[in-house]
Amino acid sequence: MCHETNARPPRPPIGGGAGSVKDADLVLIAEDGAHIRAYGAQADHSGAAGIVILPDVRGLHPFYRDLGFRFAEVGIHACAIDYFGRTAGIGPRGEDFDFEPHVEQTRDETIALDVAAAVGHLRSTAGGGAKATFTVGFCFGGRNSFNQAAWGHGLAGVIGFYGRVVRHSGDLTDTPLELADRYTCPVLGVFGGADPSIPRADVDAFRAALDRAAVSNELVVYQGASHSFFDRSQEPSGACAGAWNRVLGFIERQTAEMSSHGP
Repeated sequence: MCHETNARPPRPPIGGGAGSVKDADLVLIAEDGAHIRAYGAQADHSGAAGIVILPDVRGLHPFYRDLGFRFAEVGIHACAIDYFGRTAGIGPRGEDFDFEPHVEQTRDETIALDVAAAVGHLRSTAGGGAKATFTVGFCFGGRNSFNQAAWGHGLAGVIGFYGRVVRHSGDLTDTPLELADRYTCPVLGVFGGADPSIPRADVDAFRAALDRAAVSNELVVYQGASHSFFDRSQEPSGACAGAWNRVLGFIERQTAEMSSHGP
């Protein structure tokens, strides 16, 4: 598990409010016909950037709904997805939901289909008409977010928080290190320097693989920050706020870069 039950995303912008953010629970349909639980938060103007949020192993936890709303508050359309529609259905789930058997049944291919459905929603009029689309993920979702760069979604960039990037014992799916040469968009990776699950050597190996593949990348390690530090209720060091600003800056730069190249 990644974030604690009482975790909170970054604070809303100073002086800003929710404005006319529109949010709703969604059911998306993937290309293979699977139904996907999702949450959408639409910013108050059309054509803004859009971002797909890939949660940790718990799926569509309230933390990720809150984060989607935060993105919309700063002018970025958001869609947070759940991984388990194919195996657990799309009905409500309680805090006692046993997610581990369902995580074991996820596959790279079906996660990519779910992301494609969310990207399609964000690009549609109903989702805000996003021109530049991104993914962001956390832990299990961080690894999956990185790898969406290899799945042909036409993304402007991918962002991953403390996602494992090298192969570990028991891994059944491709790792970011192994897929780096197939990535087709810039990468922002955010890691905690005090996270024992992702040593600095792993981050350095991922950076080297991206550099060899000529993939633009920004991999940042926040010294002293633990795993799951993107939580304003747990991390007083400023790493949470710093990472939030870095994410917004990355989206702004890559959106401008995509716009400069035209349709």
